[in-house]
Order: sequence, then C-alpha cells, then structure tokens
Amino acid sequence: MSKSAVARATKSQRWLRFCGTFLAVFVIGVGLGAGLEVELRSWLLSKEAPNATVAIPEPKPLYKVPVRVYQPPVREVVELESTPVIFAKPEPVAPEPTKFELVVQEPKSLLEYLPTLAPSKMPELQGWRAHAVASVAPPDRPMIAIVLDDLGIDQKRSRAAIALPGPLTLSFIPYGYNLPAMTQAAREAGHELMVHVNMEPLDHGVDPGPNALLTSLKLPEIQRRLDWALSRFDGYTGLSNHMGSRFTVWPDGMEIVLRTLNRRGLLFLDSLTNTRSIGPALARAYKTPFAVRDVFIDHDRTDAFVIKQLALTERLARRNGHAIAIGHPHDVTVNRLKQWLAVVESRGFSLVPVSVIVRRKAVQG
Repeated sequence: MSKSAVARATKSQRWLRFCGTFLAVFVIGVGLGAGLEVELRSWLLSKEAPNATVAIPEPKPLYKVPVRVYQPPVREVVELESTPVIFAKPEPVAPEPTKFELVVQEPKSLLEYLPTLAPSKMPELQGWRAHAVASVAPPDRPMIAIVLDDLGIDQKRSRAAIALPGPLTLSFIPYGYNLPAMTQAAREAGHELMVHVNMEPLDHGVDPGPNALLTSLKLPEIQRRLDWALSRFDGYTGLSNHMGSRFTVWPDGMEIVLRTLNRRGLLFLDSLTNTRSIGPALARAYKTPFAVRDVFIDHDRTDAFVIKQLALTERLARRNGHAIAIGHPHDVTVNRLKQWLAVVESRGFSLVPVSVIVRRKAVQG
C-alpha cells in the first residue's frame, strides 16, 4: 500500500471516531440537562410550598361537551282548602235581535212599462191591493176566510171549486193545466187568487212536484224557480206554500221568498205545515203583509171530520175576530162547503177573502 493510501485511511478513521465521540457526548448532555431541569423544578417547588404535591394535569378531551345541571321547574302550589277558587258568573247578555237586510227596489217609471199608453190611462201600481176582491166586512162580525189549495191539477174538481159561492180564496199550483183560463174564470166568479208554490216537505218520500223550492238548491236556482211560479198566471194577490214543512224553516230560502214578495208588493199566506216556520217572522222583518192558517178542514177526508173542522173554524173566529181555514178540492170538502156557505152569513159571520183579514190586521197593528 502506498503512503498516500495509508494517509487517506488513517484520516477516515480519525473522522469516524470524532463523529461517534460527538454523538455520545450530545446524548449524554441531553440526558443530564433533563435531569437537572427536573431537579431544579423540585427544588424550587420545595422552597415555595414544602408540603405541596405536584399535580399532573389530566389530558384534555378532544371535544368540549357542555354539562347542564338539571333544575326542576318552579310551580306555584295553591291550597284549595285555604284558598278556594271562585268562578265569577258572567253577566247576562241579551241576545241581539236578528237583523234582516231589507232591500226594496223602487218600481221603474210607468212609461217604461207601458210606453204606448197616455199618462191619463196608466194604471196605478198597488201590489196585492190591485187584485184583491172588493169586500167589506162589518166590524162587529167575526170574519172567516176559506182557502182552497191545489187547484189546477184535477180540472173537474177545480171547476167544481170555482163554482162555489164566494168570495173564496183559490190557490192554484204553478205546474197546473190551463191556468190562464181557469184563473180568469175564478176571478169572474168573484174569488180571490193566490199562487200555491210547491216547497220541500220533511218526508223525502213525498214528491212536491216539478220546479219545487228545495233546500238543496243554490240560491239563484231558488230565485229562478220562484220567478217561474209567479209567471204562470196573472191577477193574484200573493203566495202560499204547498207542503214546505222543510223549506219554510230554512232562513236562506225563505228570505228569497219574502224579499221577492216585498219587491213585487205581494202578500204571504203561511199554510203552516210546520209550526216552526220562519215565514211570519221574516214577513214582519220585511214589512210584507201576511196571514197564517188557523185550521185544516179536510186532512181526514170524511164528512164528519169536515163538519167538525168547520165548527172549530167558527169558534176560533168568534174568539179571535177572524179565522183562516184551508181545504182542498176533494168531493167531500166541496159538497160540505156548498151546504155550509149557504148558511154562514146567517150564523153571524162574514165570509171574506184572505186580503180582507190582512187589511184588518194591518189597521189594528
């Protein structure tokens, strides 16, 4: 081996020994430094608080979860024996009266109705009074009005009713036959006319007839059917209900009926097929002339029953000053009425149409 190679090997060995010595000294120095730090801390703590112990802190959690201490809700305790609970009675409040919206449409100018007539020949619009039968009842005599309903269907029996001495009040069904001719004949015979509008009964098994006023209908349809019924003939004083034990207790439908009568200046005769009918109350609210049936004379179609009901009509007329009895053009009714009408005046009564009783009631207030 040459001298230069030996020199290089010796130099490498010396360098390796130096690095190893330095590394060993460094490790020993770090260890001695840590030991000295611990000893120094212990010495300082013993100087400040000889009896103190070194507390090793616990490791901190990864997540901070707030801890809430449960506190029961505060409740007020009331002793019912020592503090009784007294409920104050409300002050009585009088119910508000039912308010009805009174809508009265003023009639148009007569020139619009009768453009071809001269003013001197124009008729006066008097509503129900224009078609009421002229009849004057002595004030000291009780009045009886006989109303025959359901005319216009059975032509033969309707003609028999028209042939009775009057004045009677004859109510024609709007879906009857030959109504213009029959009603004209009735007026010529001295009778007063009414439209007997068919309305819904309580018994759904009973058919009230075509175009009846039903509680299931929309209000515009009720108005349409009512207008149709009132257009079937002329010369009537007002309207009475055919059946209607369900319809006459329905405020919405009956309001249409009474508003229409008020607008046309007609009267209302409540057949009172239901004692809870609101027809009279609405008639008062709308200031519409009205009357109410007192007696049905032939719902039992026997001669004895008709006689008994006519006697009841007389008693009510003597007690109240007037009575309204309703019958139908049955054979037994027409035959018994023919005999009774011949003697009613001699028995101290005045036979009048319904309009006279309505007028008398309006005067008496």
